[in-house]
Amino acid sequence: MGSRIVAFLGKEWHNLNEAALLLSTFALLSQVLAIVRDRLFAHFFGASATLDVYYAAFRIPDFLYVSLASFVSVTVLIPLLLEKMGNAREGNDESRKFINDAFTVFFAVMVVASIVLFFLIPFIAPFIAPGFDKVEIDKLIGLSRILLLSPILIGVSNLVGAVTQTLRKFFVYALSPVFYNIGIIIGIIFLYPSFGISGLAYGVVLGAILHFAIQIPVLSAHKFIPSFSRRIDFSAIKRIVFVSFPRTVTLSLNQLSLIVIIAVASLLEEGSVSVFNFSYNLQSVPIVIIGISYSVAAFPGLVRFFSVGDRAGFAREMESAARTIIFWSLPITFLFIVLRAQIVRVLLGSGEFSWADTRLTAAMLAIFAVSLAAQNLLPLFVRGYYAAGDTRRPLFANLFSFGIIIVLSFALISFIRAVPEFRYFLESLLRVADVPGTEVLALPLAYSIGSLINIFLLFRIFESDFAKGLWSSLSRTFFQSFSASFLMGFTAYQFLGVFDNIFNINTFWGIFAQGFLSGTLGIIVGIVMLKLLGNRELDEIWSSLHHKFWKVKAIAPEQEIL
Repeated sequence: MGSRIVAFLGKEWHNLNEAALLLSTFALLSQVLAIVRDRLFAHFFGASATLDVYYAAFRIPDFLYVSLASFVSVTVLIPLLLEKMGNAREGNDESRKFINDAFTVFFAVMVVASIVLFFLIPFIAPFIAPGFDKVEIDKLIGLSRILLLSPILIGVSNLVGAVTQTLRKFFVYALSPVFYNIGIIIGIIFLYPSFGISGLAYGVVLGAILHFAIQIPVLSAHKFIPSFSRRIDFSAIKRIVFVSFPRTVTLSLNQLSLIVIIAVASLLEEGSVSVFNFSYNLQSVPIVIIGISYSVAAFPGLVRFFSVGDRAGFAREMESAARTIIFWSLPITFLFIVLRAQIVRVLLGSGEFSWADTRLTAAMLAIFAVSLAAQNLLPLFVRGYYAAGDTRRPLFANLFSFGIIIVLSFALISFIRAVPEFRYFLESLLRVADVPGTEVLALPLAYSIGSLINIFLLFRIFESDFAKGLWSSLSRTFFQSFSASFLMGFTAYQFLGVFDNIFNINTFWGIFAQGFLSGTLGIIVGIVMLKLLGNRELDEIWSSLHHKFWKVKAIAPEQEIL
């Protein structure tokens, strides 16, 4: 039985149809488990001080991960590994040497950095969560120290993930993020009752172990389990660092902005850190499915067009991907805004997660949704510049956006406190006037404004550099999608009132039926509107559904935060 399981895990997926479908299925499963994970957190803890401490404890390990572990990204390692495999004359000796060298340097750097941070955390923690009291700071220190194991384990897992994907063992790599979330869920259900809040951190470490361990059978079968090198080829390491550096800096800036936002949230009402993370996680789901997926899919074509000097083809590829992202993003934006309470209550509303928590999280989700199209387009334009070999412009744009988010996080909090009219406007618009702690609404607002400014800068610079008249090409799609999405949202909003009188919205199934049916009817009206407008993207998607659209070579993105 064991040998059969190992054989199945080690199956080679040469058929692109099977490989892409497999990766897509498990990516969706991972997102579902992430929602289950958050629902369990909401059920057992609600928006509480305990959960505030837990989420704040991720900030240091997450920053360590993106600033160091992301250097061994699969998107960087796979091309280099394929090159080594092609050069190796006898077996895979050269590629094994490459992996062992990368593993040795990465592991040494991560362990040293983790040890240093282990002792520095007591000094850093008060800056991570300045609003926490001494007891909460002590818990934050303990959790952060445990969680320092995660970036090491997941970093190693992503490193060997380059091997499993290169060997076309997609099944085990696709399982890794699924097992990571399973580990966290085990921590919530089984470890927390025995170990208290430390049990939650143990669950994360368990998930990281499983993330790596699931790949061991395949690595062992191909004799690719990494080992320490005595003599390191630093020329290969320098190449990894050079290629990874821009991406790493960009990710680090986003983590720095989240560190500041969490620090500000800790100064606000108890539970502010929790509701921010709940709403941020929910709005990230369509970004993973749409923004990341389309940017990853477009990247090989962008590189190919630019490398042969086909600027027109390069611009067309960007336009095509951007049109599709806009087409999908705007309907989700309007549905998130209109159905925000139903979405949050169905996905998170359980146990200790109160109706006040639901309303505040829903209001923050609506604010995040305003910048959803911008956040979905950002990965595409960043990769567009990477394909053109220019890493400075997206870095400068991200740096400017980072500064805007930081300044606005503080400024908007002060503005809400100083100008009651603005606070009343926000609370009335989002229907949370009677909910305590609404100052936290300033944080997603700052993040959304920063994201909108970021995409505006990148878009304008990219249009000037590579694609004159890009906005003119996209404007038809934007206005068609916006019009249909507005009508979709309006229809869904009207039917919410209708179904409010039919279903008991104080029950799970009642509020689910209200949101699902209202959203479905809104979508139908939106599709009819798009059809009447002769929308190009709708026809392309319909055409794709009648062909083998999944026959694309897929590289699964690695986990970018813990």
